[in-house]
Amino acid sequence: MTLSPAETRLAYGLLLLTPLLFSANALTARWVGDSLPPVALAFWRWALTLVLLFPYAGRAFFAGWRELLAEWRVLLLLGFLGMGVCGAPVYMGARTTTATNIGLIYAITPIFIVVISWLGWRETVTRRQVLGIVLALAGVLAIIARGDPRVLLTLDFVPGDIFILVAMMAWALYSVILKHRPSRQPMAARFIGIVIAGVLVMLPFYGIELALGERMPLDGRTVAVVLILSLVSGIGAFLAYGKLVAMVGPQRTGLLLYIGPVYIAVLAWLLLGERLEVFHFAGTALILGGIALATVAPRAARG
Repeated sequence: MTLSPAETRLAYGLLLLTPLLFSANALTARWVGDSLPPVALAFWRWALTLVLLFPYAGRAFFAGWRELLAEWRVLLLLGFLGMGVCGAPVYMGARTTTATNIGLIYAITPIFIVVISWLGWRETVTRRQVLGIVLALAGVLAIIARGDPRVLLTLDFVPGDIFILVAMMAWALYSVILKHRPSRQPMAARFIGIVIAGVLVMLPFYGIELALGERMPLDGRTVAVVLILSLVSGIGAFLAYGKLVAMVGPQRTGLLLYIGPVYIAVLAWLLLGERLEVFHFAGTALILGGIALATVAPRAARG
């Protein structure tokens, strides 16, 4: 698929913006810690997202609901993966694991996307793309290791890492299915269908959590958390991600996850007073260079 100059600019803009939107989820998860039940947080995040989506895309959803109902199996699978497995398990994992480990685990998502695309749909992967993935991963590791490779040998994996690993694999599969099971309906209308499926999938687990006595407090902090998750890492991030998958494919879109550690470093500098070191800039250069190498087609291949 050949993009116009305007579409190319939009794609690169979204590649830079989308990981920033997604980072709100991990940062909020670390902020709330053990104070909010994970399933309830995921459930109400997506329930509110659904309410906020209807004024924007409700008309398109109702106009094509019969067509969307015909693809209910795919919508249910996408809702299970994108909202269910990538919901509560992330909040559960953030209780015990570190931001460094979360960044490291999610950094390998593009590798899983490449493998799933090749195994399930026999997509070809060029040497240029492989080189770009390796280069971007090297940039992530440079930031995680703080410029010292010996740091990587001291990373301890805790139970929370398992939850993040499962969520990461679900996200990779979500990305590939989103590309290879397209819909004739507008993206936002289909997203409503996916969110409905995700909320339904989480409902029984929410009931189990309530039966176990876990309640989410109704106060200003909780409302703020749910709003941030719904608006920023819900509507904003998922719609941007879906648009990118449709424009450049899941393999190239998956590379945006490499930018996450860069945003974390910058936000830590701005909000927490942490210093930006030389390895931050070196890692950023490797990440952006790898993304450019893997997403920019050679001149001879352009249409």
